[in-house]
Amino acid sequence: MKEYQLKDYEYHLPQELIAQEPLEQRDSSRMLVLNRQAQHIRHDRFNNFASYLTSGDLLVLNNTKVIAARLNGIIEQSGTPAEILLINRLENGNWEAMVKPGRKLKAGAVVSFDLGVRAVVEGIAADGLREISFTADETFEKILPRLGKVPLPPYIKKDVKNPEQYQTIYAREEGSAAAPTAGFHFTDQVFAELETRGVQKAFITLHIGPGTFQPVKVEDIREHQMHHEYYRISDETARLLNSARAEGRRLIAVGTTVCRVLETLAAEGDQFTVTEGWTELYIYPGFKFKAVDALLTNFHLPRSSLLLLVSALAGREFILKAYHEAVEQRYRFFSFGDCMFII
Repeated sequence: MKEYQLKDYEYHLPQELIAQEPLEQRDSSRMLVLNRQAQHIRHDRFNNFASYLTSGDLLVLNNTKVIAARLNGIIEQSGTPAEILLINRLENGNWEAMVKPGRKLKAGAVVSFDLGVRAVVEGIAADGLREISFTADETFEKILPRLGKVPLPPYIKKDVKNPEQYQTIYAREEGSAAAPTAGFHFTDQVFAELETRGVQKAFITLHIGPGTFQPVKVEDIREHQMHHEYYRISDETARLLNSARAEGRRLIAVGTTVCRVLETLAAEGDQFTVTEGWTELYIYPGFKFKAVDALLTNFHLPRSSLLLLVSALAGREFILKAYHEAVEQRYRFFSFGDCMFII
């Protein structure tokens, strides 16, 4: 079946369209609006976002906050430079992490860092991720902001002037290795306009790992597996979600991370409940959406699971047509780029 072939989720993107820095004014980004029912594409600006929402709509956002998860040190046994990218904090206090160079960071390897911090590779998972323990003169989580750097995606070659530029203005819950970039466009002014229109908002937390952004490497997309990511929702969010669903009001997901959490929860029952857990939900064409009515998202890499997700929601051909038009119109792509609103 054609929809399951990875090569059919490719598009040409000139390198100069990959945004290397955020706009000075967050809400001045361009917005491509896709109307699924009419199969219509409209060009707009994000500062007009509120005009597409109505009273009673529930906007759901991810309040995760990116931590200084990229650490550079030296392997004590060989003197080789090493990089550790923190993914998830484990229940035993250790960390799940991606490492470079993998061939030199076997179980038992020790990496030393500045500020008196040392790391030991305690084990290697089947997917190549390492379990790492840290020792320091003070609590590792306290020292981390001074030790590490906020990890930027590999396609961003510039350092950000201010790490807060790679955070949403509503980031609260620390633990993410990447930002929920669909939320970058929001400003206090946009939120004020939404409130005036009677739009409600709710927050979920999903700590994003780099696996979200990695390309799909299997030709049959059905064989791809997502990396697990931690999420939780509060009592207040569950109440707002259930109320909106019972009254037939729209659930509007800000970002693919919110979409995955809402669909993970919707698959478990008719009611949203206060919960936390891990999701490996993989959304690709053929998926039946049960929760999300509209999605605000940025533009995604070719052959990525995120491109497959938006194709599942809006249709592969319609999405690729929209991407082709965005390239022609010189939209800015990826994390610091422009956005798309699928309604």
